[in-house]
Amino acid sequence: MAVSRRMVAVAAAAAVLGLGGGVAASASPEPATAETAQATPGELWKRTELFFGTGKPDGTEVTDREFAVFADREITPAFPDGFTRLDGNGQWRGGTGALVREHTHVIVLLYPFTDRDANREIEEIRADYKKQFQQESVLRSDSVEKVSF
Repeated sequence: MAVSRRMVAVAAAAAVLGLGGGVAASASPEPATAETAQATPGELWKRTELFFGTGKPDGTEVTDREFAVFADREITPAFPDGFTRLDGNGQWRGGTGALVREHTHVIVLLYPFTDRDANREIEEIRADYKKQFQQESVLRSDSVEKVSF
């Protein structure tokens, strides 16, 4: 039986992020339907992932300590209920066309649809990081997730 590419990609991503405990690929996954989605616990929330590169134009990097201070000063007050920080290595093609490889901090935010200030706060975090650390961009990815605590 063939395992789908998506299942392999999810399992690989989980392994890279250290989430391997309990992640298993099944050869015959049960298809998701509206009925099974309603049967799972939780409610729909927004999910935003922010990718903070650490390479500076002068060749130095944003240190872990500098990022921790930034997170304490900027992210925690905006999202006091919590967030998740993942560390990784990324690459992207910058505005000059050059390939950039750098250490990256990924911040995962989950928040209710009723949080009317979230978008403004997220954009302020992005702008402040770019200004403070001379960054070309901070990647933002948004989705909707079903969450339960």
